[in-house]
Amino acid sequence: MAEIAPKPRMRASARRALITEAAVKIFAGKGYHATSLGEIASAAGVARTVMYDHFPSKRVLLLAVMQEQNAALVQYVGARISGAGPAEERMRSTIDAYFSFAQSKPAARRLLFDHGDEGDPEIQTVRQGMREARTRAVTALLSGDMRSVGVEPGEPIGEAMVELIITGLDGVAQWWERNPEMPKSMLVEGAMRLLWSGLGNAG
Repeated sequence: MAEIAPKPRMRASARRALITEAAVKIFAGKGYHATSLGEIASAAGVARTVMYDHFPSKRVLLLAVMQEQNAALVQYVGARISGAGPAEERMRSTIDAYFSFAQSKPAARRLLFDHGDEGDPEIQTVRQGMREARTRAVTALLSGDMRSVGVEPGEPIGEAMVELIITGLDGVAQWWERNPEMPKSMLVEGAMRLLWSGLGNAG
């Protein structure tokens, strides 16, 4: 009888990826306090003891996945902002990129923007730091376009306007979750009419 070859051992990086993928979905769906490391381990298909090889606590795991998803978002959208083409084309592409992120990674979007009720000072500090860093990164990427319309990116008003754009687009993404029948293309064009043309030119 032929011997059955032992199942190859999964690489540590692959196990970690399974854990973080499961953690994003469960944290986003249930929130920090209602989530247990045991259910994340079960969803990831790993033993709970394996979890501790990568993340010593639930707080560390949450912070890790938040930082990873935030970096992915900034990189994904930033590539569109700094791409080639005129400002209007790049803005349309950037808006499309954010809505694409929200559509393809709804759990990541909820984790980054919808959950802020952990009641943990360390988590709140990290959340605020990520938000500020995200705003600064987008402000830097938009600096040339902002100066062209008379907004100085180095001044507080520059970051405030970027917060308006980010928060506004995410508000649309939240609305889209409740109204998924709306085509993404219509959302992109609607946002462009408001952000590029402005309400003053609507007539």
